[in-house]
Amino acid sequence: MTAYLLALDQGTSSSRSIVFDRIGRIVAMAQRELTQIYPQPGWVEHDPREIWESQLATAREVLAKAAITPKDIHAIGITNQRETTVLWNRKTGEPVHNAIVWQDRRAEPMCAQLREQGLAGTIRDKTGLVIDAYFSGTKLRWLLDNVPGARAAADRGELAFGTVDSWLIWQLTGGKVHVTDVSNASRTMLFNVLTNTWDPELLEALDIPESLMPQVKPSSAHFADVEVASLGRAIPIGGVAGDQQSALFGQACFEAGMAKNTYGTGCFMLMHTGADFQPSENGLLVTSAAQTSVQPQYAMEGSVFVGGAVVQWLRDGLKAIQGSAQVQALAESVPDSGGVMMVPAFTGLGAPYWNADVRGTITGLTRGTTLGHVARAALESIAYQSAALLLAMSRDAVAAGGRPVAELRVDGGASVNDLLMQFQADLLGIPVVRPEVTETTALGAAYLAGLSTGVYSDVSQLSTLWKVERRFLPTWSRAQADEAMARWEHAIRQTIAP
Repeated sequence: MTAYLLALDQGTSSSRSIVFDRIGRIVAMAQRELTQIYPQPGWVEHDPREIWESQLATAREVLAKAAITPKDIHAIGITNQRETTVLWNRKTGEPVHNAIVWQDRRAEPMCAQLREQGLAGTIRDKTGLVIDAYFSGTKLRWLLDNVPGARAAADRGELAFGTVDSWLIWQLTGGKVHVTDVSNASRTMLFNVLTNTWDPELLEALDIPESLMPQVKPSSAHFADVEVASLGRAIPIGGVAGDQQSALFGQACFEAGMAKNTYGTGCFMLMHTGADFQPSENGLLVTSAAQTSVQPQYAMEGSVFVGGAVVQWLRDGLKAIQGSAQVQALAESVPDSGGVMMVPAFTGLGAPYWNADVRGTITGLTRGTTLGHVARAALESIAYQSAALLLAMSRDAVAAGGRPVAELRVDGGASVNDLLMQFQADLLGIPVVRPEVTETTALGAAYLAGLSTGVYSDVSQLSTLWKVERRFLPTWSRAQADEAMARWEHAIRQTIAP
């Protein structure tokens, strides 16, 4: 059996490829940045051709870096930025428009119409989602309504819709396979997560032809074989999952009550809830977890729109630091935030608040406030937002007869920041656990591919491969943590106040 698994990790800011060995260690990595296109305020786009070309380039580059050949790759796993919407011509393979990125807010008027039509309950009960421009369905509707000729071409069956995974598989197979997995499908607002099928009522409500939609498979399955022209061999694609569900899988969170938080551009916290569909009463989403069979598996999810991006803002907006790595030293130049609170609602607030209209605030400023205080408040805002999510999850879990989350597994770029991780543990009152391999999004895709192609026997084998690098234990009393969260909620109320 060949020894390696190749993960294609197509993210918001870059396309990456990582080669893993059989025990989940990184052998080599290649990465290329992705151009961000901002046609107007609130709109974010990517060039689908650049997505494909950069991803293919990194896949070829990583094989060279690892000094291996395509024959050494047992299978490919794909993980991707979710909700980002691509619409293309089936015959030519050409996109009809730039991809509309998950952060894009242009579909909000359509969401308002759906709310006015009284569809919020139906969508929540069938998809686990709230009506929001975040999800793919209204992005697709915008493309059909606003790209000249798109609606007519769709009605003739000439177009294909996909999230980024579908677009990559289409390209990797030379236009022969149009497919997605349940985790990506569950982020469209068009997919019934109870039946694992595209929902006719929701397609009709958004006026979307079913002919546009890809076939849906479990996350660990044989999706297709890559055409030889792409990578030199017909390598099987054996795993596909949206980035956050893939990270949950890569963190070995396979059982109900296990949770992870990814600290990236945004923060995404998921708690596995097993085979039970449990709508949230606390402003969270229910989503399909990565599935290894046709049996539905679910997760509770909360999204922080601005996580690590607040550090980028300190660098690029305020010019407070020259590089993101400097933020910890600047934050540690002061013992605490000096009463400064930052709510980085640059594009509104996600879960559990769901307010698209508010914008960021900094409160508690005095003449003694320094850039160090602002930097510390910015860093702490990531932990505060994440704590609000986990507390909401624990309330939902207890209400459903379960137990509060006992530990939080962490990954993503900002998880390397020890100050942030310790503050997170103090706020939550539970251990925050960082694994040896923090590239868990790509690792999850590799594991899914290895599972479907016989590299691994079952998920229990994968659990033994997960190893702890550092465990951050809380040092605060519960009273201290509650007081800090009360200050955060006060800052939220000040931000939301008209």
